Amino acid sequence: MAEAAERLGTGERFIRRLIAERRIAFVKVGRHVRIADSVLAAYIEANTVEPARRMRSRYGKAA
Repeated sequence: MAEAAERLGTGERFIRRLIAERRIAFVKVGRHVRIADSVLAAYIEANTVEPARRMRSRYGKAA
């Protein structure tokens, strides 16, 4: 979980919450939880927000 948290730039607590809320796919091996790199990449892709384009004003600057 530490590696996943580092890759997302968050704490391990956030990763645990994602797992508890079933918001990210994971594999349980006994007591251990594993998250595939492809799953993290898909999560990042799905939650990436593109920057809004700044709209030009129709009006010129005020004098």
